[in-house]
Amino acid sequence: MILNRALILGSLALTTLMSPSGGEDIVADHVASYGTNVYQSYGPSGQYTHEFDGDEEFYVDLEKKETVWQLPLFSQLRRFDPQGALRNIATLKHNLEIIIKRSNTSAATNKVPEVTVFSKSPVMLGQPNTLICLVDNIFPPVINVTWLKNGNSVTEGVSDTSFLPKSDHSFFKINFLTFLPSADDIYDCKVEHWGLDEPLLKHWEAEIPTPMSELTETVVCALGLAVGLVGIVVGTVFIIQGLRSGSTSRHQGPL
Repeated sequence: MILNRALILGSLALTTLMSPSGGEDIVADHVASYGTNVYQSYGPSGQYTHEFDGDEEFYVDLEKKETVWQLPLFSQLRRFDPQGALRNIATLKHNLEIIIKRSNTSAATNKVPEVTVFSKSPVMLGQPNTLICLVDNIFPPVINVTWLKNGNSVTEGVSDTSFLPKSDHSFFKINFLTFLPSADDIYDCKVEHWGLDEPLLKHWEAEIPTPMSELTETVVCALGLAVGLVGIVVGTVFIIQGLRSGSTSRHQGPL
């Protein structure tokens, strides 16, 4: 449970916009954020991430002092020295402390996070799948997200992204849960944040089509048979009329 209140002190980001013609006023095709640094007084804590088109490439675990790639394949294609992130965070921390001493600060306004839960692929009972909990409109970026299965906390098969910044200076975060869909299981994504009066539970369960009763199946079959018979009768009538019209024309002959 989040008990204390933190003040977001600031952030530092370098964003590169890339477009085919290199113009300054056109809409960019791709946006790459290199070295997004966030440091805040809660903890104190901070984060360092690299992103491309809103997707996280990697972040630096500041405690373990190592680079964590969102997809292991990326680590085979390029390298990043985590010491660079540590230096940037230390510089940011130092600068923010100076700003605090020289200015009057007040607590930031807490936003109300928006939570959406959905499956990665269409659900088939007994087939492995992944639940995705998207928490949007986060500010400040201090939050607890927990997966529940039938009301009990789940820790296995759980992963998440770091806080990903948005253009309005809020953040979003994505949590994942690998699971085996079952008709009897109910899942919840539990979100705790200072913008909420109480923990928010976003519910999810497999949607299983309700089987038709025997009476319903009988009625559907009867209707289908009736429609088929009507089609046969109507078709037969048109064929007979066509044959009669053709016979009458041959008997009359030319005038």
